[in-house]
Amino acid sequence: MKRHVAVLMGGLSAEREISLRSGEACAAALEEKGYHVSRVDVGEDIASCLAQMRPDVAFNALHGKYGEDGCVQGLLELLHIPYTHSGVLASSVAMNKEVAKTLMAAAGVPTPQGRVVHRLEAALGHVLPPPYVLKPVSEGSSFGVFIVGFGANTPPKDLSDPGWSHGDMMLAEKFISGRELTCAVMGDRPLDVIEILSADGGWYDYHAKYTKGGSKHVLPAVLKPNIYQQIQELALKAHRALGCRGVSRADFRYDDRPDGAGELVVLEVNTQPGMTETSLVPEMAAYAGFSFGELVQWMVEDASCNR
Repeated sequence: MKRHVAVLMGGLSAEREISLRSGEACAAALEEKGYHVSRVDVGEDIASCLAQMRPDVAFNALHGKYGEDGCVQGLLELLHIPYTHSGVLASSVAMNKEVAKTLMAAAGVPTPQGRVVHRLEAALGHVLPPPYVLKPVSEGSSFGVFIVGFGANTPPKDLSDPGWSHGDMMLAEKFISGRELTCAVMGDRPLDVIEILSADGGWYDYHAKYTKGGSKHVLPAVLKPNIYQQIQELALKAHRALGCRGVSRADFRYDDRPDGAGELVVLEVNTQPGMTETSLVPEMAAYAGFSFGELVQWMVEDASCNR
């Protein structure tokens, strides 16, 4: 008998459109693998919808608030529906960049120096010496992120906009120059390392992440073997420190410039990595020998409650 998989997508966060793309790609791949698939555009009625549907597994393709922060995971636990990706606690702490940094630091994972500030404080004057990065404590896909460069006279004025919708608390971090790297963990296995190069030479923002041709991915990243291995080890260490399950992806900065400090830091861990045609995890999985269909099938078979 075919297993019934409800693919949860869309949702109520700023990342809704990306989630719809991730969910559709995963749903199509699961149908090709022979699963009975229901596409569920998640709204405020999701509890009653799932209670009536009673799927065998929920494939969580949500991103951002409510889908990635432990909320939908708690609902699935209450409904006793096995689900993919990380559980309630790991999802919650990974989504909160301040808490995640504390836990990773305690496990020996290097992170950038920084502090949490209110956005209005950050709008009044520099909260760190430039260059630095400002990002919402609980947001994804580079929404609300600013890089304050050398010579910037004032912080971004957007922070004091009455229409600001990315939360009041911001994480201010020292900007680490150098290379943008990422490494996924699948189960208990780190995959290979990708270097990300933005097509326009800028930083890896929303456009670079989700527009075809917006970025170039170098896989495997050209690094010294000891650095390559260290990144894989740190990705696994961060995954374990936060209590992640299934698939996660850790993002890094590495300053290997001739006059640089040689810093290697973890910026954050994503417990619900994108699964679109431009996404990084499917690319890493393919390099490891898993087709896209095999990857999503592995995630479904790995699903459980009490994660």
